[in-house]
Amino acid sequence: MTTRRHILALTLLALVASPAFAAGPVPYDPAAFEAAQKAGKPILVEVSAPWCPICKSQKPIIAKLTQDPRFKDLQVFDVDFDSRKDVLKQLNARMQSTLIAYKGQTEVGRSVGETQPEWIEGLVEKTL
Repeated sequence: MTTRRHILALTLLALVASPAFAAGPVPYDPAAFEAAQKAGKPILVEVSAPWCPICKSQKPIIAKLTQDPRFKDLQVFDVDFDSRKDVLKQLNARMQSTLIAYKGQTEVGRSVGETQPEWIEGLVEKTL
């Protein structure tokens, strides 16, 4: 039993440590967001809701972009539209399916309801 756990743990560690592994969206955390901004990182904030069909269309596009070597440093923060009204107010986001791009502390672009992969890619490119 212990050996099986060790094998699983080592497999997971190898997967996470692999250079091909890209971090996906993480739940929005004010401290992590601020730290990423101060570090000058490229940031994409996605405002989404589990019931939103447009959000569901955006997620695989964003996931594919995070695998692109150009966007290896991209930090993606997910803001839950239903439970994070405080953050929505701070970001001036009025709808789910809102994507907000930052280059460090500067907002460089925003879109609402966009599902065209090339347009979302163009928005993310502004973060570089």
